[in-house]
Amino acid sequence: MRKGWILGILLTLILATGASIAWVENQDGKITIGTEVALAQETSVNQAITDSGQSAIKQAIANVGPAVVRIDVTAVVSFTSPFDNFFNDPFSRRFFGEPFNIPQERERRALGSGVVIEYAGEKLVLTNAHVIDQATTIRVTSLDGQTWTAQVVGSDTQLDIAVLRLEGDTTKLATAELGDSSNVEIGDWAIAIGSPIGLSYTVTLGIISALDRDIEKPSGIGRYENLIQTDAAINPGNSGGPLVNASGQVIGINTAIARQSRGIAIEGINFAISIDPVKEVLDQLVATGKVTRAYLGLWHQEVTASMAEKFGVAPGAAVVVEVVSDTPAEAAGIQVGDVITKIDGEVVNHDNLNNVISAKSVGIAVDLEIVRDKETIHVTVTLGERPSEEELYGSTAPGATESQAVMKFGLTIGEVTPSLAQRLGLHSYQGIVIIKVESGSRAYWAGLEVDDVILEIDRQKIASVDDWNEIVSEMDEDANPMFTIVRDGRTRFLPLEE
Repeated sequence: MRKGWILGILLTLILATGASIAWVENQDGKITIGTEVALAQETSVNQAITDSGQSAIKQAIANVGPAVVRIDVTAVVSFTSPFDNFFNDPFSRRFFGEPFNIPQERERRALGSGVVIEYAGEKLVLTNAHVIDQATTIRVTSLDGQTWTAQVVGSDTQLDIAVLRLEGDTTKLATAELGDSSNVEIGDWAIAIGSPIGLSYTVTLGIISALDRDIEKPSGIGRYENLIQTDAAINPGNSGGPLVNASGQVIGINTAIARQSRGIAIEGINFAISIDPVKEVLDQLVATGKVTRAYLGLWHQEVTASMAEKFGVAPGAAVVVEVVSDTPAEAAGIQVGDVITKIDGEVVNHDNLNNVISAKSVGIAVDLEIVRDKETIHVTVTLGERPSEEELYGSTAPGATESQAVMKFGLTIGEVTPSLAQRLGLHSYQGIVIIKVESGSRAYWAGLEVDDVILEIDRQKIASVDDWNEIVSEMDEDANPMFTIVRDGRTRFLPLEE
């Protein structure tokens, strides 16, 4: 729509001025050069666009604003006493005995935002699941000052969405229209409305900066997928509020803020959950209070152009980097390095594999077409139910063993001490760890990093430094091996390129 009204203004102005000749006689009989006329016309066009844009934005805010609410949450959380470490010290235990380990709790207050929608004739509130996490009481306040006590109808930590029901009369409460996030384009207007740092009904304006962003959740448990990125300012308290387009439709739910990267402060990078996935799970959330998704039980990575030849598939495919224990994938015999190309005849890739599986029913058998060692095979898998985020991301990851190795490809390999294993969160001792990456080396440009744990080179397992020395000693410095590594608890493939 935004493109439409801009184009209309431009066409009108062009038609109105297009007949002008290169110069114009003014009232004083003097000649105005055509360049001056063009500048005046350009100024007029820019002003018209600005005026019309502001009008559209103001109307969009007027449409959605009254449906935006402030959410105040009280929660009871467990905490550790600062004296626990003292009483757990061996010297202290000698005099005071064993600690009592009495559970301690305290009240925590949180603030967020939400947006009211109409669902099956009822007015419900959409917000983030993390806003109402562990809530004992929830108070919702509208733009005109009305307040309600709210109850959680349903919550989904994977999508980070919750639905609330208000207790009391909601007749006068406005509702917002849900848009279609699949139609959102980079450069579109983006309006964020919410209650940042307790400042109720705050509006910020920006554009859509990027689409389909995947980022780690701030809690460290799980990932956000297919997020909308915007430079519209989002701050603490905005979580759960709507991201709105210029037509006054909700296209996302504000959820995350990027504050710094490697200690460097950054601005203008904010994220919202796309509204389409929210609409897809709304029925389940209201009916059952949760979202049930089908589950394979594996982690996968995108096959890059440099990896494609080694796997015998096209770039973009999904290669298995980890098979979780006691899952349908393990029971079916799926292996690390398998490339899943089709599910029940439907072509899949790294980007859509999870969504294709999630859309299927728990308990059904599906046919996977897999490329293994460059040969196509078919595997039947009976899908299970996806575990919670805590269970899923708490699964054990491969680890490293202790030892020392020579430098190769710009990599210095060192032993894994117990303290390093604890810091890296390693649960088993396999592979070797990178302790230094030479700046500008091929390993550096391939993206290998300090603390990466190397499990394989060209699919040859490395259980010790002796394995490393044996394998790399037969390789030239200009070889292009593919590394299987563990980083941040997850396995991935990284090819060494020329």
